[in-house]
Amino acid sequence: MKFIHVTDTHLVPPGERLYELDPAERLRLCIADINRNHGDAAFAIFTGDLCHRGEAAAYGVLRECLSELRLPYHLLLGNHDDRANFQAAFPVAPRDENGFVQYTLETEAGLFVCTDTNEPRVSWGVLCEKRLAWLQRTLDAAADRPVYLFQHHPPFPVQLKRMDEIALQRPENFARVVAGRPNIRHFFFGHLHRPIGGSWRGIPITTMRATSHQVALDFVTGGKVPGSHEPPAYAVVFADAEQTIVHFHDFLDETATYFL
Repeated sequence: MKFIHVTDTHLVPPGERLYELDPAERLRLCIADINRNHGDAAFAIFTGDLCHRGEAAAYGVLRECLSELRLPYHLLLGNHDDRANFQAAFPVAPRDENGFVQYTLETEAGLFVCTDTNEPRVSWGVLCEKRLAWLQRTLDAAADRPVYLFQHHPPFPVQLKRMDEIALQRPENFARVVAGRPNIRHFFFGHLHRPIGGSWRGIPITTMRATSHQVALDFVTGGKVPGSHEPPAYAVVFADAEQTIVHFHDFLDETATYFL
């Protein structure tokens, strides 16, 4: 099964720019590239920070941009999002019994489990007891079926000092819930605005650059986020019973291609 992973669109109200960039124009170019090259994908999934300040007007821009996407799409929240404004703009978006934007997707590859780490007015991620209980029940019910995890905040440090300070808080609780589940095939997340892969507690992990601004590869600076205008990207993922393959695509790269 083929799907598209997009993260950190950081949209702002019409006419505004962010860090000298136009996030909406970048998202439109991303969507055009997906439409042009990946119409055979099952869907696209967006792992949070959909809007930069969570304004209602910014979610209107997001809704307009997504109307151009020819694939089904699924949305998660990040720390920059506003849950109430998101739900007003996307009233049919799934949520759990407590109103959190977390849900599962039945796919050819397995069960996709999407959690909501948004906590109002803070930059770090939170999974409260209610959200953790939902995750525990969901993973228990999956039994030995293949599971793929999606959320905005990573529960581990990546050695980017400021980003590690605003990762998922109390990560040991999340680790406890996912521990001992060899059926978890992959963990996809956002938040970091960097192309990163590896493994955490035996679970393969990936994230990539945002469609908007980026975080610089800086292991020294602390206390503030080092910004960057590196190229934006999205990921093309192939997942089946044998493997999970993730390709990162810099969709604004105009480097000439040719046949060898």
